[in-house]
Amino acid sequence: MSGPMFRGSLTALITPFTNDGVDEDAFQAFVDWQITEGTQGLIPCGTTGESPTLTHAEHKRVVDLCVEAAAGRAPVIAGTGSNSTAEAIELTKAAKQSGANAALVVTPYYNKPTQEGLFQHFKAIHDAADLPILIYNIPGRSVVDMSVETMTRLSKLPNIVGVKDASNDLTRPIETRLACGPDFCQLSGEDATILPFLGGGGHGCISVTSNIAPRLCREMHDSWAAGNFAAAQALSDRLMPLHRTMFCETSPGPVKYAAKLLGRSSDRLRLPLAPIAEATCRRVEQSMLDCGLIDG
Repeated sequence: MSGPMFRGSLTALITPFTNDGVDEDAFQAFVDWQITEGTQGLIPCGTTGESPTLTHAEHKRVVDLCVEAAAGRAPVIAGTGSNSTAEAIELTKAAKQSGANAALVVTPYYNKPTQEGLFQHFKAIHDAADLPILIYNIPGRSVVDMSVETMTRLSKLPNIVGVKDASNDLTRPIETRLACGPDFCQLSGEDATILPFLGGGGHGCISVTSNIAPRLCREMHDSWAAGNFAAAQALSDRLMPLHRTMFCETSPGPVKYAAKLLGRSSDRLRLPLAPIAEATCRRVEQSMLDCGLIDG
């Protein structure tokens, strides 16, 4: 490798819905806006995109729409994970066919595989689909935590290129860098701790907040990369109340409501996610006002 494959500010994209299905026009307009605002990578069909409740046809269509709208201006990392290895292989192959640049594959949820099971799951996907893969380690949602040792074994496979780390363990980027090398791409999945993650050797963030504050998130990463740590810290401080609010109820409820306030998406969610509480709506509005994203 010659440096990490991805870096900077990447967005875990919401999926706008109509009453009938995916709002394709709104989604493609949203992707275009993200790129013009400076977002450096696009992740369709992640948890933020409500992948658990997309049909397979919708899932593949959303990746197609994202690749088409991006038109080569920013890399597309398609969410293709499943707790069924065969299903994850199918989705990863489809992402390759759509023209995605990489796949984001979550650790299998609910099954609770062992470390050997995790290794075999990712190796099977790697061997079946010729596409760079980012491991998505999110113990809070999947109930399994991939060890640094297992990740190191996987990092030796040529198409396992990095990790989205949502463990919220700030020793992880250090341990992973020492074990997997500095070119193994480390992207944070936790908005609130991005600066210490970068300080430990991380390369960027797959962000929920950048759905609604893409330019500010990009500016923070640019400041860090330029060595202007005071500016990066000031931007991080400005964004912190927004980060907290985006997770005060199950994501993507708050961020979809915020996108509605910006006129970028409806706030429709699919069950079992319910509309956010009235108090949460007020909190989202206040944090956006405080951050300067909307006017009072």
